[in-house]
Amino acid sequence: MYNSNIPSDMEVPSTSKLIKSTVIAAVVAGVLLVTVVMPSEYGIDPTGIGNALGLKRMGEIKVSLAEEAALDAAQDISKTKAVEQIDNASSIPTNTNAMLTQNHEKSFTLSPDEGTEIKLIMVRGAKVNYVWETDGGKANFDVHADSTALNIDYHPYYKGSDTKKEGVLTAAFNGSHGWFWRNRTKAPMTIILKTNGEYTDIKRY
Repeated sequence: MYNSNIPSDMEVPSTSKLIKSTVIAAVVAGVLLVTVVMPSEYGIDPTGIGNALGLKRMGEIKVSLAEEAALDAAQDISKTKAVEQIDNASSIPTNTNAMLTQNHEKSFTLSPDEGTEIKLIMVRGAKVNYVWETDGGKANFDVHADSTALNIDYHPYYKGSDTKKEGVLTAAFNGSHGWFWRNRTKAPMTIILKTNGEYTDIKRY
């Protein structure tokens, strides 16, 4: 009576059935990995199925956002260092009166998820009036500066998302000061930037 619950040989799966089930499960997992997980998480779509289902676009956005988050984290770490470097550089003499006032208008088109940067070469205390606007949707933007001479990789001014922005950019130190834009819409976007003020050069990266 103690063996009444022991299954018979007919009820126990054979070794071949277990191996077959394991192989099938592995194949299904592999198919899901290639057709669903890779496109939706990493934007990698070797079969084209992810693109047809809209999963590849989802993955590309996730990857791009993760890269921006990592960049933001690195920028936060360097922010304190940049402030200290600016304080140390405050004794560097500047002469904004010797600079000529310049005017420029730049127009460029960004594809979806594409980014670009425009920097002005300015000395500490120089001021530039600016206005930029898109031809439609909002653009993500980041106003910042850097200086090779002062060993400053990134100094933040402000960032956001908008269709138009205008104001005055005042240089915190001698170096490159300007804007980075990224098109987060699903259509090409044209941005026009107008600058007027004290700077020696304007460059697009």
